[in-house]
Amino acid sequence: MASRLAATLHQRLPILAGVCTASVAFTVDSVPRFSKSLKKLKGKRRVVPRRLLLGLGASFWAQFVSMSGSGGIGGKFLVASARQQGASSPVEQILKNVEWPEQFPFKEEDFQRFDETPDSIFYEGPRFVTHIDDQAIAALTKYYSKVFPPSNTAGVSILDMCSSWVSHFPAGYKQDRVVGLGMNEEELKRNPVLTEYVVQDLNVNPKLPFEDNSFDVITNVVSVDYLTKPIDVFKEMCRILKPGGLAIMSFSNRCFWTKAISIWTSTGDADHALIVGSYFHYAGGFEPPQAVDISPNPGRSDPMYIVYSRKLSTA
Repeated sequence: MASRLAATLHQRLPILAGVCTASVAFTVDSVPRFSKSLKKLKGKRRVVPRRLLLGLGASFWAQFVSMSGSGGIGGKFLVASARQQGASSPVEQILKNVEWPEQFPFKEEDFQRFDETPDSIFYEGPRFVTHIDDQAIAALTKYYSKVFPPSNTAGVSILDMCSSWVSHFPAGYKQDRVVGLGMNEEELKRNPVLTEYVVQDLNVNPKLPFEDNSFDVITNVVSVDYLTKPIDVFKEMCRILKPGGLAIMSFSNRCFWTKAISIWTSTGDADHALIVGSYFHYAGGFEPPQAVDISPNPGRSDPMYIVYSRKLSTA
């Protein structure tokens, strides 16, 4: 009953799908002091709110790894949504010259959510709404128009992962095969660009039901922050992409915060790009990930960011 009520509230109160703000951000100078503080916090795990504690990891790690050539971003707060027009975006700098730790730096608890009830209940009812504003949608569609294979290209297959009733593809865009994989069948049925669809909860079963080397492009719009098994999913993405295939993860600062992972809801925009970039890196088989800030009107409309990579031709 409680979980169904939570889902109903999300549908009726769009403010709950509002801005995911960073609760903490640190400069390079604060790292040594923060390292000690983190140890103290871990020692008091039972009395420190879980969301605050888990949110510290990404910002600390973002400052800890080397980002030489990043234009001094290490000394600034990693929040980009209020960037002035024409200014350099921290999101675009964050994945340049990263020296990745040998092991994946996040823990299982970083992928817990405030609401751990089954996602099938949360997404049971269709939501025929958009989760970013029209300007952000237009920016994403424009980006797709630049990087997608031309419409009606023979043999091209696209997977829209975590899909819904709209994919934000360019108007009239078509391919022989455009697959949507999502949580709500009614939404997927309404999506005009899809030629087929699959209903699947990737947090329960991250195995993608497709053949190896079968897609040219994979898209994921404002949903990467809900994945609780991201490395498993990204390994699957690599498996089903054709060599040289393109994976595009787009996100904003908006989310259903009760269903977004803890490490996401407690960190900022540039941190998010680094987190998504780490998924590509540690999944293996991808080129070094890159980040693009396509925010149409920084500070005045929803921000919009892309982290993308291609499957290695030898993978």
